Amino acid sequence: MVETMADAVSAESRPRADTRLRADAEPRADAEPRAEARLRADARRNSEQIRSAAIGAFQGRGLTVPLEEVAKAAGVSKATIFNRFGGRIGLIEAVIEEVVAAELFAVIDRARTIGDSGERIAYYLTALRDLQYRQPAVNDVLLQTYPDSRQLMEICRVGSDANEEIIATARTCGVLRPEFTADDLHALVIDTALALKHGELPPRDAYDRRTTYLLDGIRASASGRP
Repeated sequence: MVETMADAVSAESRPRADTRLRADAEPRADAEPRAEARLRADARRNSEQIRSAAIGAFQGRGLTVPLEEVAKAAGVSKATIFNRFGGRIGLIEAVIEEVVAAELFAVIDRARTIGDSGERIAYYLTALRDLQYRQPAVNDVLLQTYPDSRQLMEICRVGSDANEEIIATARTCGVLRPEFTADDLHALVIDTALALKHGELPPRDAYDRRTTYLLDGIRASASGRP
């Protein structure tokens, strides 16, 4: 009788023990997906912090800002930038739309809507030089500082095509000096980029005054001046 009762107690307790084991096992099985989700969330947060820091740094000081400074502003290590973006080129390509492309392409699109060729060239040159003054990263793109970046080179191609189109139309309409070419405009833009990147930033009023001199010099009416 004792054995029978012991067997019964043992048999009765086994299912409950098995149930406890299964109950204990289930949370451990769910722990891995939760841990992975946390890691993914942390990775997304780190990536957004890095992108935000890079946009601020590149817009303020150009694309050559040390990555250590970007990492510090983002609150991460430099190694995290490499883990998330593969290095400087990957980081540049992740933010170049916000830093350069959106504004530059907007200038080109706006210029194409201006019907008068004289007004178009005046707007285009003024707006382009304004971008060069305000956004140091624009000069890094124009100077092809990172030729391994396909996106940067594509921006340069689009800009070059726009230069040729706008200058060709202006020459056809007779608003520019006949000898002034798209290559001349390219050289002037590059000269400005070099001066702004490697020289002292001039006062804004002096810079704008020189833009006026440039426009006066390339207009057709200037060709007859002494």
